[in-house]
Amino acid sequence: EVVYQAVAYLGFGRVLPFLKTTNEVFIDKDINLPLEGQSTTTPETRAAAGEQAQIDIFGENMRGFAQSGPEETRHINKWLADNCFGDYYTRNGLTIREREMITLCFLAAQGGCEPQLVAHAKANLAVGNEKPFLIAVVSQCMPYIGYPRTLNAIRCINEAAQS
Repeated sequence: EVVYQAVAYLGFGRVLPFLKTTNEVFIDKDINLPLEGQSTTTPETRAAAGEQAQIDIFGENMRGFAQSGPEETRHINKWLADNCFGDYYTRNGLTIREREMITLCFLAAQGGCEPQLVAHAKANLAVGNEKPFLIAVVSQCMPYIGYPRTLNAIRCINEAAQS
């Protein structure tokens, strides 16, 4: 489920090698593929479910987000609600707290995503992942993402905790 969660934040092209490797490991361990589906939405319900997930995580200000913003980029807000939150965040297999923690790691590892990192640090705090826990998680990522991205992530966590 962590690999699937990665698609929304890292892109399918970057995740595909990990998905292939995961499937190879599953086959080696005699785990039948495809895995049991974890989706809880349908094409008809994903938009509403995604908006509700955004509201539950980020607050009431997310109501109507999919239809907001400049016309030329509004489709991305819709994709975020429908796909990122409607298709991924609503899946079984991980809790919202786990999904937010993992998302924080994905964003920290990429670098250059500080506005999103602050937003998801706030979301982590809102769903019950406390500041010391988030700093410990990011600290565990340091050998893989380096000091600059780790320090940037901690700055973003501190900024989120102050607001």
